[in-house]
Amino acid sequence: MVALRVLQPPAHLLAVSHNSPEMSLCYANRSAALFHLGHFEDCLEDIDRAQAQGYPNRLQPKILLRKTECLLLLGRLQEAAGVISTIESKIAMDQSLTSTTRQILLRKISQLKVKAHEKESSPVSVPEALSKTQKDLEFWEENGKISSAFSSVSLNFNSCRGRHLVATKDILPGENLVKEEAFVSVLSPGKSLLLQDSAETTWDTRVTNEDLHCHRCLKQLLASVPCGGCSYAKYCSKKCAQLAWEHYHCTECPLGALLLTLGVFSHVALRTVLVAGFAEVSSLMKQFHEDDKELHKAEARGESRDETRDSTAGMEGLSEKAEPLIPGCEDDGQYRGSYQAVFNLLTHAEKHSPEHKFLCTLSIVAICKKLQEADLTILSQGSCESQSKLKAHVKMSTELSLELKILGEAMLRHMLQLHCNAQAVTAIRESGPHRCRMGAAERRQRLLCQYFFECRCQACLDELGSDVTGIAATGDIFCCSSCHASMQGEDVLRCSSGACTLLVGRDYLLRQLWDLRLQVRTALGLLKDNQPNQAVELLMRCRVDAENFLSAEHMLVGEIEDHLAQGYATLGKWQEAARHLRRSIQIVEARHGPSSVETGHELFKLAQILFNGFAVSEALCTIQRAETVLCVHCGPQNAQVQELQEMRACLLELPRSLLHRVE
Repeated sequence: MVALRVLQPPAHLLAVSHNSPEMSLCYANRSAALFHLGHFEDCLEDIDRAQAQGYPNRLQPKILLRKTECLLLLGRLQEAAGVISTIESKIAMDQSLTSTTRQILLRKISQLKVKAHEKESSPVSVPEALSKTQKDLEFWEENGKISSAFSSVSLNFNSCRGRHLVATKDILPGENLVKEEAFVSVLSPGKSLLLQDSAETTWDTRVTNEDLHCHRCLKQLLASVPCGGCSYAKYCSKKCAQLAWEHYHCTECPLGALLLTLGVFSHVALRTVLVAGFAEVSSLMKQFHEDDKELHKAEARGESRDETRDSTAGMEGLSEKAEPLIPGCEDDGQYRGSYQAVFNLLTHAEKHSPEHKFLCTLSIVAICKKLQEADLTILSQGSCESQSKLKAHVKMSTELSLELKILGEAMLRHMLQLHCNAQAVTAIRESGPHRCRMGAAERRQRLLCQYFFECRCQACLDELGSDVTGIAATGDIFCCSSCHASMQGEDVLRCSSGACTLLVGRDYLLRQLWDLRLQVRTALGLLKDNQPNQAVELLMRCRVDAENFLSAEHMLVGEIEDHLAQGYATLGKWQEAARHLRRSIQIVEARHGPSSVETGHELFKLAQILFNGFAVSEALCTIQRAETVLCVHCGPQNAQVQELQEMRACLLELPRSLLHRVE
């Protein structure tokens, strides 16, 4: 028997009640912090929230003065003048103010009026950084059948791959293929909820994902708007909070603790049916069961289930010359990313383990039970009379209603789909299943486990059809200590050169490699302890040792060169640092390719060294190469890309005579 423990937050973590003086003071205090940080638009929003929550009248002049300063700094002079008039009226009407307080307020108003006058007479415009900019529009050739895709791909379907994209032309690295909003998205919570480091169980109050991003649009948060019903959900604006409440959070709000316990896939499955609505879900479930009956009939006639799926997919409304409709597309053949498209994703139910399917089912049953206890608010599309009957049924029976069974079945379907169809937007992972990072067997196993996909790319087929087992085997390439030719063999390695007869045991070479790695690790410790001279001396000895038995392309040789560059850079010897880093880049390019993210990071380091060493011309070329590679993998907003752009701008500001200097 599996028990589910539902974690309830302690009382001190519960949200402050809305429409209260306490909440208004929270917003007002945060507006002060935002003002000092220079986030004036966000400061104004918090001031408005504080006033909407009943900010005390006696403190109104204080917060209005802050609002005036924000408006002046943003160049919104007319609005600032209106607020100043409001402050003056409040001061004149408030008889409780002491003469000293009144004089201080009037003095501040006088100072603000002077600032406003200076702004009016100054020709300087508001900085562009403070003004709202329109979203950049990128030109792209629209796909005829996929509203969110570019013309370089087409949409296909078969029973093995399901619905999938196929390239219609050669695609360049970094080229955009699809721009599609997620049908639903759920913010992945922090991993640790409880701390077990004391006699009493305490809650972990460290900042995690749910504190940093809007729970609806996932925008990065600076001044969050909390949900009025729970202490978990936070939003970037009142509008986002309202939209989330209307579409799904009104149902999810009381289930927060359960959803955190069950995990993000259960949460996504629930939110999917909430956003779609009961009418759409029940309609597609009904159609699914009808189609499934047809498949069973076909099997009874001896026809293959997969063949039947392929031949009958989307045949409804088919004309003589029209192509079969792809499951998930609309009646006109267009793919628009609707709930129908989500519903028709493959579940691969027959490939999931029984244990996984059982846990998914248990999670969905737990959600349905909670929904039933919540008076079936999810079924708000029904009439009042039908709702009353359903609630009466719930009170009389512990069995799930027919409607909840339909929703539960749909949620279970979505949980199985998520295993191989969900897109997790977290951070760029550079250890993915790529031929430059792992062998074909491991790579194919990784893809098969998560996506039920047997990779048949050319790299996999070439590796599987040869004696070389991929990157895992080539990672320890040894060379002859006499002639530096490669060593070949299994337990005993023989020099591949015909002129040399050297024989060495593999175990002996592996022990040498292990000892060399320990020496490199010791050198790294010296670098961390700010002993660069000793580190460089040890690394140079490691370099000589490596040349005696490792190939020039071995990754450890590249690591030694990289660490030597770090040591010389610490000593301020930029030319030496650049020389060793160029060798490291050659090895990284040979292993991962010149357009890989690994090469991009190495080029970034070389650009920094050349910049600091005042090698202007080479630095500019390296900056361009690094930026090109990193933009493809990480995007233009990446911190390294931004730093590269700043370095270029700084170098281009130098006198023209220095721009052609070559070190």
